Amino acid sequence: MSETQPDVTVIIGAYEAMPYLVDCLASVEAQTIGPERVEVIAVDDGSTDGTGECLEEFAARAAMPVKVIRQENSGGPSGPRNIGLGMATGRYVFFLDADDRLGAEALERLVAMADEAGTDVVLGRVEGVNRNAPKSMWRRTVKRADVFSSNIKFTLSAQKLFRRSLLERHGIRFDESLYTGEDALFTMEAYLRADGVSVVADYTCYYLVGRTDGKHVTQGGDYTHRFDSARALMRLIAGLVPEGEKREKLMVRPFRVTLLPQFGPRYLEDGEEVRRHKLELAGPLMDAYWTEGLARRLKVHERLRLHLVAARRPDLLLDVVEFVAAEKEPPVRLEKGGTRVYFAYPHFRKRRARVPDAVYLAEPPEARGVPGYREGSGEADAKAKAAPAAAAKPSVKPSAKRKPSLLRRAVRKARKWGRSRRPQTVGGRSS
Repeated sequence: MSETQPDVTVIIGAYEAMPYLVDCLASVEAQTIGPERVEVIAVDDGSTDGTGECLEEFAARAAMPVKVIRQENSGGPSGPRNIGLGMATGRYVFFLDADDRLGAEALERLVAMADEAGTDVVLGRVEGVNRNAPKSMWRRTVKRADVFSSNIKFTLSAQKLFRRSLLERHGIRFDESLYTGEDALFTMEAYLRADGVSVVADYTCYYLVGRTDGKHVTQGGDYTHRFDSARALMRLIAGLVPEGEKREKLMVRPFRVTLLPQFGPRYLEDGEEVRRHKLELAGPLMDAYWTEGLARRLKVHERLRLHLVAARRPDLLLDVVEFVAAEKEPPVRLEKGGTRVYFAYPHFRKRRARVPDAVYLAEPPEARGVPGYREGSGEADAKAKAAPAAAAKPSVKPSAKRKPSLLRRAVRKARKWGRSRRPQTVGGRSS
């Protein structure tokens, strides 16, 4: 490693970023890490509002080396970020959006954590300014976080510190074919290929600024782009993580964050053709990745909606979406001595609906809020009591297959029902 190699390259992709860019660049100048340890690569992506000129003025006065590239508009953030990454020389890279800003000690703290822990990715606490920011992953600073059991999978934005050698070794780049969700794909791959991920939670490293001019890219776009994003992320996860519990833990993210909102309140505003098309786009994803283990990790209303999507049941789905959008509370049924809690959303135990009870069964994290709920499965108690008697019965075959769980049968039934109903529900087009 050369003695003159910077510790971190800050990559700024900028498009029509004024006046937010002024504060962004000021936050880079204010970094406590020292200008000799930083380089900046800024790409003006065809701006017409003075963004390019502002960047060039910054390059002329800044104490750290700054490279400014001005180009025709590429249509999204991926191209500028990839250009910056290709030119970076730092041990680490940090992607800074031109309308956001850094905490003064951000780079110093992030680099120190990566060096101390030997990790390849470091997340710094994010705070929203006039917009929401992720919160659940900032409870404590962690030198080595587990990607599968922690909530870091719910923050897949690119504004993190990445070891550049990791990105180069695996050829990790932003997918320029995606209109939205390109950062989720990039970050998830880095998480999965990294030798450790750290979390800096005791200092606000990044301020996520809400623009008032509506120019955030992710605020626009056709719904089909969301399905493109979900499909790409699901394929990435499936390609890097074998089937089983670990894959299901990660799959919660694209199902809950990207796919499920397409069958939320906005679904009520969609026309009939758009609703059919959404089911058509979701169908192959449900067939490929919807499992019992994944379903159990969702809340009842989330699981119910996706179950009906998997079963291609728009006739039932609309009622459920209306109920959820109205923020109504479903009737609660306690059964089996309080060890089972059912949330009776629409179509619960309706014979013609044929939705299995297991879809409405609350798992312990959700059930604990219900008065009278007794944690500890009644079924498990019954099995424990029955074990001695079962051992005394030679007629019971040890090799006999266990019956599938209620939820597994529900998932299988949804898939079977969907396949049988598909021609009628997608207008005769292949899904």
